[in-house]
Amino acid sequence: MKKTSDFQRAAAAPNLPNRTGQFILYCLRHFQGWMLLMIIMETGQAIGHIMVPYAIKTLMDSVVKLTQTTDLQSLHAPFLLLLGLTIGEIIFSRASGAILVSVGPKIRQRTAHNLYTYLQYHAPHYFSEHFSGALAHRISDTAMSVNHTVWAIWCDFWPITITFLVSISLLVQTHQQLGIFVACWVLVYVSISYWLAMRCQAYAQHYADTRSMVNGKIVDAVTNIVNTKLFAHLHYERDNLKQYLDTEVSAGQRTFWYMEKVRWFQFIAAATLKIGMLYYAINLWIAGSISVGDFAMCAGLVLIIVGDARNLSRHFLEFFEYLGTIANGVSCIVQPHDIIDKASATPLQVSAGRIAFERVNFAYAQQPPLFKELSVVIEPGQRVGLVGASGSGKSTFVNLILRSIEPQHGQITIDGMDIQYVLLDSLHEQISLIPQEPSLFHRSLEDNIRYGQLTASHAAIKEAAQLANADQFIKAMPEGYASLVGERGVKLSGGQRQRIAIARVLLKNAPILILDEATASLDSITEKTIQDNLDRAMGCKTVIVIAHRLATIAHLDRILVFNHGEIIEDGSHAELIALEGMYFRMWSMQAGGFLAEEDVISR
Repeated sequence: MKKTSDFQRAAAAPNLPNRTGQFILYCLRHFQGWMLLMIIMETGQAIGHIMVPYAIKTLMDSVVKLTQTTDLQSLHAPFLLLLGLTIGEIIFSRASGAILVSVGPKIRQRTAHNLYTYLQYHAPHYFSEHFSGALAHRISDTAMSVNHTVWAIWCDFWPITITFLVSISLLVQTHQQLGIFVACWVLVYVSISYWLAMRCQAYAQHYADTRSMVNGKIVDAVTNIVNTKLFAHLHYERDNLKQYLDTEVSAGQRTFWYMEKVRWFQFIAAATLKIGMLYYAINLWIAGSISVGDFAMCAGLVLIIVGDARNLSRHFLEFFEYLGTIANGVSCIVQPHDIIDKASATPLQVSAGRIAFERVNFAYAQQPPLFKELSVVIEPGQRVGLVGASGSGKSTFVNLILRSIEPQHGQITIDGMDIQYVLLDSLHEQISLIPQEPSLFHRSLEDNIRYGQLTASHAAIKEAAQLANADQFIKAMPEGYASLVGERGVKLSGGQRQRIAIARVLLKNAPILILDEATASLDSITEKTIQDNLDRAMGCKTVIVIAHRLATIAHLDRILVFNHGEIIEDGSHAELIALEGMYFRMWSMQAGGFLAEEDVISR
């Protein structure tokens, strides 16, 4: 794992460490005072709990003396000690509980918020490689595991440590050899328990990773359940999901069987201490080396030690399971950010909207170069269409402008500013994108449109919806603009989602507009209406349109024809038709329908 200092991370992202221990400390950095107070309360509670057998010892010794005297006042001090310890244990334990209730949700909230904030700055390709459901699951699990880890340390390990130390101290004072016997047992037991739990960490981390993967598969299956029904593959999806669930079961059983072996050890070890210590104490009492009260204290202490020892093994196993979950989440999310603002980055200032590619080279990982020394200029206010077969470079061209990916060589400028040296947020503020498959939030229609401009009034939102030909179907819905669209907009048809996306971009009103098959899911009449409105809304914007339906771009100022990463034709519709090249063949073939891409490439 790389050191945190070697990581490239966005300046606005939280400085999350990529090591588990450091990550936990980072999550607690705003709660040091509360943690110190928690230690004090847990210390008081543990001392009050473990000193009860001592109070019983003093009480019993006083009772024994009553056989020789009738002075009942000798019972007052031991009884008050027992009462004070009991009340103190209650007060300290409930004070600790109050801190946990007050601070626990805040730690979880801050951890989840930091992880989500860090996640936001990953490049788009990161999200294409991870299930969104699995990422959400990791954020939630990691945040919860940080809480559990902290409480395990302060509320489990620390009180048990106090219990062992105070118990050994009391036993040493009662009989040195008895105290040494228990001290040796505790040392051996804790060491073996820790070693066994450490070995369990790999099992726990693998199990956590498997659970996250399976959760992602479940989300994927649920998200596509309509497709499953349409293809009549319900049984296939059940079987497919069962395979992953079986994998989770196997990982869980390996982990739990290991834990069961650990429990065998702890039960045998606890029985050894319980029988051995009581046998030893009985012999000491018979020999007159200890009093009845001492024997009673030994019996009480051994029961407490055995109970805490059993809990210690369980807590160790849980603790390393939590650490495994945190390590899993940190390793997945706290990775270097691929595309970030340079230290010298400045806001992009778009005065005209001139886009220039200057000798740009680009290749996807482990693939041959797509663009080689690509140079092209899109003049301010120009409306340019991009056409070509799938994989020819159209989407890559657009993604380079958006800085979703970065070139290996050359530069891309907007109004003379190299976009690699501008702030990413400022770049995206100046560019509007209408994708082929728009994604909507599970919020109201009004909120989804307002996302283009968060301060927009209802009147402005309605005007944008009218331009996108969406106002009519929105008003027909039961709750109008307040209607919820469902997850990813599933309550809307494809064309309705597209019109909401268009309205959102029209409201944003950025000087550069990119349309990626923006009207592909619309019928011809709706497309014509929206196209006319878009033409008016475009005004003097610089516009880039990707389209397979050539009629959509025939009226544009200029058309670039891509083929295997090269721009092989460049001109207006009339000029390209006159050229009788690839664009001409595509246009001719589309008179009777779409052209097969293999035909375009081969001719």
